[in-house]
Amino acid sequence: MSIVRGPSTRRISPPTVEPPHAGVDGLAEFISEHRRIFVLTGAGCSTDSGIPDYRDSDGGWKRQQPVQFAAFMGDARARARYWARSLVGWQSFGTARPNDAHLALAGLERTGNLSLLVTQNVDGLHQAAGSHRVIDLHGRLDRVVCMTCRQVSPRATWQQLLLSRNQSWEGVHGRIAPDGDADLDGLNFEGFEVPGCRGCGGIVKPDVVFFGENVPPWRHAQATASLATSGAVLVVGSSLAVHSGYRYAVAAARMAKPVAAVNLGRTRADHLLQFKVSAAAGTTLNAVRRRLDRG
Repeated sequence: MSIVRGPSTRRISPPTVEPPHAGVDGLAEFISEHRRIFVLTGAGCSTDSGIPDYRDSDGGWKRQQPVQFAAFMGDARARARYWARSLVGWQSFGTARPNDAHLALAGLERTGNLSLLVTQNVDGLHQAAGSHRVIDLHGRLDRVVCMTCRQVSPRATWQQLLLSRNQSWEGVHGRIAPDGDADLDGLNFEGFEVPGCRGCGGIVKPDVVFFGENVPPWRHAQATASLATSGAVLVVGSSLAVHSGYRYAVAAARMAKPVAAVNLGRTRADHLLQFKVSAAAGTTLNAVRRRLDRG
């Protein structure tokens, strides 16, 4: 079974029932009661690391939507535009560091509170913070893959190759965007050179799931298996506007497993939530960890 990540241009429909709101005490009690928590994280988990999120508090896009899979694969100009923006954005994205939200979740894993962490982010910051039981639902931006021979290589190596072919872009700067590229309005991308795979000459793509592309079935299978044995679900920093993440909240509700969220703004699953903590992920989870450590 495959999962389509997107695309979606619509705002999140208002929930029929506003979920109850809770604070640090309520979330700490939720985690203590259920122990094996299935955690699903989104862009709001990484904003304090300097990586912006996609949507506003109502679920609308804050900026132009990311490149679609079909456009990237079928249009050389779209690929040039993507890789030029990515070359610039990687200078900041590639140096991002874990924040309190990542560190708190890694701590909850160590104390046995979490069964699995499924992240919709592509930044690898959960692993950098020390989490081990992680599924990168949408892949990792620190790798690139050839779409013909499937050879995977480090993004750092690809970055240097891009720079060697496009030396005039080395001093270009732009505001970082959620997918690790940069906003470069008004620039001409016609002369940007995108090399092919060194092994076979094929199209090289970041090892992430683009909008309009399918999530690898094995990732969904592993996540679903863990969800079945978990006591509850905690959503952290995600509006759940994309179906590939939202479906786990729906599945949990169907299995009568409680679902809670820490998120600023609406989520697509508000009608399914036992409660929501409307606060920043890092501050909230750090306070929860301290509360649990005190017993």
